[in-house]
Amino acid sequence: MILISCPDCGPRDETEFHYGGQAHVPYPEDPHALSDEEWGRYLFYRENTKGIFAERWVHSAGCRKWFNVLRDTVTYRIAAVYRNGEPRPTLDGDPQ
Repeated sequence: MILISCPDCGPRDETEFHYGGQAHVPYPEDPHALSDEEWGRYLFYRENTKGIFAERWVHSAGCRKWFNVLRDTVTYRIAAVYRNGEPRPTLDGDPQ
């Protein structure tokens, strides 16, 4: 079991949440100008990081708000939780 701390509701069991993919993926400025290949890359190609990874989550069984999580994909440990629109926190040893 993973305990996820919703920024609005506090710590809850992971079963109350749904994963939303990689965080901080900007929407194309002019999606109509993209080729099929470029649009496909935007929709389906994401990083597959080993270690700390920025993810989007929604508290679907609670407040229904989206937020971001920095989670270690090896250990599942959650290093940080932050609201949408907030910058990604810098962690000790973070390559970013």
